[in-house]
Amino acid sequence: MRVDDLRDMPPCVTEWFTLDAARVRAFADATEDWQFIHLDEARAAAETPFGGAVAHGFLTLSMLSAMSYRVTEGLTGVASSVNYGFDRIRFVSPVRVGARVRGRFAVAGVDERAGALDVHWDVEIEIEGAERPALVANWITRIYLD
Repeated sequence: MRVDDLRDMPPCVTEWFTLDAARVRAFADATEDWQFIHLDEARAAAETPFGGAVAHGFLTLSMLSAMSYRVTEGLTGVASSVNYGFDRIRFVSPVRVGARVRGRFAVAGVDERAGALDVHWDVEIEIEGAERPALVANWITRIYLD
């Protein structure tokens, strides 16, 4: 698919990603967010309404990068792509440590710039087996054209 065809791109669903304890610990170490709700299963089960340890919301959000690579893989005419920002992010449901998540991407709009496109994505991160998503967002990526 050519980058010019983004406006007509059908919605895409990624493969599943596991937010296991090792990934959560690595994120905690990288961000220095060692709150017990992420790292101590027993204490989180006893002291929170989550029923156990939950992944960081920002870890879940950061998975959009890996997911977007799958969605735009094979797109031709792209020199590079960067995160431009968000118009809206809502953390709808916590993700239990060990759960699997996947992304749902739909192009909401494309703004043309000199040598680039700003792609507005409606994204949702789904939790396997859950009724409600982990998060929903309106995300903007800037694609530099070659």
